[in-house]
Amino acid sequence: MVPVEHYFVLALILFTIGVVGLVVRRHLIFVLMSIELMLNAVNLVFIAASRALGTLDGQIMVFFVITVAACEAAVGLAMVISLYRRYGTIATDFLRTLRG
Repeated sequence: MVPVEHYFVLALILFTIGVVGLVVRRHLIFVLMSIELMLNAVNLVFIAASRALGTLDGQIMVFFVITVAACEAAVGLAMVISLYRRYGTIATDFLRTLRG
């Protein structure tokens, strides 16, 4: 049996990769993928804690997080498509110049 600390370390690594991807990447698609990676790291923590405690509370929370992630992906991709159609780019550097 794998100790629960290993799951927490893996979740920390995944969350760190997501944060680095969020800060470093220049395209909105990669930013959305990084956010999804961070949400999946949180899901892993919920599942590991739920299994360690012997309750279903963490697994129930995962369903809510997955629902939020699906909504975020749908709205985010719609915004990306809209921005690309209007300006022809999805670079975050260009979008900073749109501030008024």
